[in-house]
Amino acid sequence: MQAYIIKRLLQIIPTLLGITLITFVIIQMAPGNPAMLKLQMLKGQGALGGQTATSAQIIKQTEKLYGLDKPLYVQYYRWVKRIFTLNFGYSYTDHRKVLDRIAERLPITLELNITSIFLVYLIAIPCGVYSSTHEGAWGDKFLTLGFFFLYSLPNFWVAMLLIMFLGGGKFLDIFPVYGISSIGAQSMGMLHWLLDRLWHMVLPVACLTYGGLAYLSRLTRASMLEVIREDYVRTARAKGLAERVVIFKHAFRNALLPLVTIMALLLPAMFGGSVIIESIFSIPGMGQLGFQAVLSRDYPVIMAITTISGLLTLIGLLISDILYAILDPRIKLE
Repeated sequence: MQAYIIKRLLQIIPTLLGITLITFVIIQMAPGNPAMLKLQMLKGQGALGGQTATSAQIIKQTEKLYGLDKPLYVQYYRWVKRIFTLNFGYSYTDHRKVLDRIAERLPITLELNITSIFLVYLIAIPCGVYSSTHEGAWGDKFLTLGFFFLYSLPNFWVAMLLIMFLGGGKFLDIFPVYGISSIGAQSMGMLHWLLDRLWHMVLPVACLTYGGLAYLSRLTRASMLEVIREDYVRTARAKGLAERVVIFKHAFRNALLPLVTIMALLLPAMFGGSVIIESIFSIPGMGQLGFQAVLSRDYPVIMAITTISGLLTLIGLLISDILYAILDPRIKLE
């Protein structure tokens, strides 16, 4: 086990370098750069007056300021060199440290995603187990139809419907639809602040949850149906064990393997956030930060988010492999 973990940790380094290289190349291939965007902004403000020489000077100064005048391999080398010291540089938009901007947005995204993931697993797994043990029953048919219906709904459309019906659109005005807290929430008491935060999270969390809930429930059902037909499950029943023991001790443990695979994606999902939901509800999270960084060609922020997400994905895969061996002794990591 130790040798396998060390080998996988060593493999993370070249894989992560490959991720950074691909991200860097894609960013450079995208049209526009920070210098051109700054020039367009100044032109829009009428600060240049159509002077070509001034425009060229601004582009040159901006490229020199951000190091964009260097060859691409030099830019990439400098950036990778800073990664190993956890120095992601400064944002091109407000000249703040990239890590400070991430630290400012990350707690909000974690609140939303951890709550959503908790609800997904809390609801989906029992529903999936029930459907598999009552195959063909009315309860199974109802859950299957309902979850397939939810899975087919795009989250931006559901978000707009929730705003219309429950957020003061044309019908009820129950839940807030803007931000993550009310104005002046900092001056509230602890309990009042917590209730206010939870009330603001209801609609965004609902939009983040229903799709994963439908998918995970169907995955649990399919995995359980495959396992409960195995010989060892029939043997356990033949021994006279209680059905609850047969299902949860013998069948469910082996049915967890596909669910563990999904868990590998939880770490980057919790970090990355949701661009669509955070934009619709004006939530200042990681998804909105990444989207704004792409629009403004904020290279340090884009590279930092991509690199951290890639690292979390690799760590999640390693954790999944270890959990495989724990859940199923027949799997040998070596």
